[in-house]
Amino acid sequence: MEFADVGNPSYIALETFRKSGEGVSTPVWVCAEDGKLYVWTQADSGKVKRIRNSSRVRIAVSDARGTPKSEWVEARACVLDSAEEDESQRRRLQAKYGMQYRLFSMMNGLRGSKAAHVTLELTPP
Repeated sequence: MEFADVGNPSYIALETFRKSGEGVSTPVWVCAEDGKLYVWTQADSGKVKRIRNSSRVRIAVSDARGTPKSEWVEARACVLDSAEEDESQRRRLQAKYGMQYRLFSMMNGLRGSKAAHVTLELTPP
């Protein structure tokens, strides 16, 4: 399986790597556009810290719990933290996930979440 074979699934398992080399897998929503994959996450999350340390990641199509449903594929991740990219990712998520995304956003608002978000751009290695 290659990066392009991942397609545009509802979820992927995103594996980032600690300095020790140990992998940490997290299920995430993903949007495909122009041969790249985009993930939206909190700016202070562990996966962002690990990606800033090493851009190497692995991805697999997964279910909502992160159980892989495909082979793992090597990829590179880049943290995009501009306001423009944040808005682009919000539009991608709204278009793909619709009501799920609106409910997710509403719940975050009710919890008073003011956490900053970044977009992760995933590309072939």
